[in-house]
Amino acid sequence: MTDRKAQLAGNLAKVEERITAACVAAGRKREEVTLIVVTKTYPADDVRILSGLGVRHVAENRDQDAAPKAAACADLPLSWHFVGQLQTNKVRSVVGYADVVQSVDRARLVTALSKEAVRRERELGCLIQVALDAEETGRGERGGVGTGGIEELAGLVAEAPGLRLDGLMTVAPLTGPYAGREPAAFERLMDLSTDLRSAHPAANMVSAGMSADLEQAVAAGATHVRVGTAVLGVRPRLG
Repeated sequence: MTDRKAQLAGNLAKVEERITAACVAAGRKREEVTLIVVTKTYPADDVRILSGLGVRHVAENRDQDAAPKAAACADLPLSWHFVGQLQTNKVRSVVGYADVVQSVDRARLVTALSKEAVRRERELGCLIQVALDAEETGRGERGGVGTGGIEELAGLVAEAPGLRLDGLMTVAPLTGPYAGREPAAFERLMDLSTDLRSAHPAANMVSAGMSADLEQAVAAGATHVRVGTAVLGVRPRLG
């Protein structure tokens, strides 16, 4: 076993222990929570090692990094999640490799994703990114739609050819009423998920929690946690 593989295996084991413990504390089954490893800034070699260690879901937030990495790992049994703010001029590339786009936050993006998914004759999973730092009908500092915009946007996704409405995603906000209150933020997301499922029962995916706050997300009911640093280590500086 190489040093890097041993390091990643050890880190994965620790994260697995944390998720398992959080599930036990919350009275949930371990299989209710899916680990997504955020591989941004790390090379395709690391993705290949992670796949060999049993990881099946990976996430990226920049198309210019993700596209070549996904191509280099196309032979692996992986589901690719796009989690960054997505510009419409990157849609054609992203739909080429992503299985799920977790950052859907505006109607124009829904239209672009639908058009490209149809062109490629594939179905693309979509999460509405909820901005808990935004006004009800506003936008968040890191993307996302205010809570008042979820219903309309979800309806657009549900009706769009080539798209599948999977649920909601959020990032614990740095500003606003939920700043520093991760448990409250994730509880709010779960309430919003309940509202969404009343109209769209199959949209039951809730993506929340990262390396620092995955336990709070699991406690609230998240179905997917997005973990990067705790698995791969402190990220190298970009630029």
